[in-house]
This record gives sequence, structure tokens and C-alpha cells, in this order.
Amino acid sequence: MVRSIAGGVRRDRLRWPRARWALLTTGAGRDRGMSTAEYAVGTIAACAFAALLFKVVTSSEVQQMISGLINRALNVAG
Repeated sequence: MVRSIAGGVRRDRLRWPRARWALLTTGAGRDRGMSTAEYAVGTIAACAFAALLFKVVTSSEVQQMISGLINRALNVAG
């Protein structure tokens, strides 16, 4: 069987590392990802964290601290 230098040999050279990487990352009994219920719980947790972070950042105390920090940085710079 004759292989072209450009296609066949290169594909053979890349086949083993790809197969090895797939075996190492997935394994025989490992799950490939989250189930739908896990996605739902993860999404709800991410939304709750985002809402909490939004509340903290929009509070007056944090806004004053951020404004003070920016003003101090601008005054030091010149």
C-alpha cells in the first residue's frame, strides 16, 4: 500500500497521540460530562452567585470604596 507523504504518514503520526489523549481524559469508567439535572443545579447556583455579587457591587459602601480607590490612583498618577 502506497501512502502519500502529505496525507497518510502525517495522519498516522497524529493518530496515536490523539487516541492516547482520549484514553487519558475519558478513561474506561469516567463520565464525559454533567447530566441535565447537574446542569440545572449548576446554572441555578451560578445565577444565585451572580445576583449576590451584583448586590454587593451595587451597594453604596462598595461603590464608595471603588470611587475612592480610583480617585487615589488618579491622584498618584499625576
